[in-house]
Amino acid sequence: MRNNDYSPRNDRHQRGPRRGGFPFGPELDWDPREAGGPGHPGRRPGRRGRGRGGDVRAAALLLLAEQPMHGYQLIQDIAERSEGRWTPSPGSIYPVLQQLEDEGLVEFERVDGRKTATLTDDGRELVEQQRESLGTPWAPQAGEDHQDYRDLSVALKTFISAWKQVMRDGTSEQREKATVVVDDARKALYRVLADDDA
Repeated sequence: MRNNDYSPRNDRHQRGPRRGGFPFGPELDWDPREAGGPGHPGRRPGRRGRGRGGDVRAAALLLLAEQPMHGYQLIQDIAERSEGRWTPSPGSIYPVLQQLEDEGLVEFERVDGRKTATLTDDGRELVEQQRESLGTPWAPQAGEDHQDYRDLSVALKTFISAWKQVMRDGTSEQREKATVVVDDARKALYRVLADDDA
């Protein structure tokens, strides 16, 4: 029986423990379009989003046609090529990689302790045949306001930078205050979404 251990949990274990953690999950692994919470379950039904399997599948196939990668590399590469507009979550990347393996399009091998995906001959043939239809999944979608995403991404990076400094240099009392600030920011974001939907 095949040992299917390709999961975010195992990949995190191979990378070693993360120091501290991030206020919105893994660093920059946050997409305002994926937001959910009380009274706002995230994407509206019927809207095709970048996080859906088809888009992630196309991105994974195209990137793996360039070179073997593990899941975290795929996430980083997609985020970089989309200029921060799209950062897929591990929960969308890893199931797609598993599905591609089940279809015989990728195979895995350990590289520096990480389970790395490589296209099989069938996978490369599929990419060549479907390259045009695969498109450029990280490119801006029609009607997308690029500047809004760029501004929000920059704001989030500076927020995380300030949070890291408090975690590193702050006193216990300052870290407690920072926890309240982060929690208030999370609640404020949900209020923004609620006001927009009203």
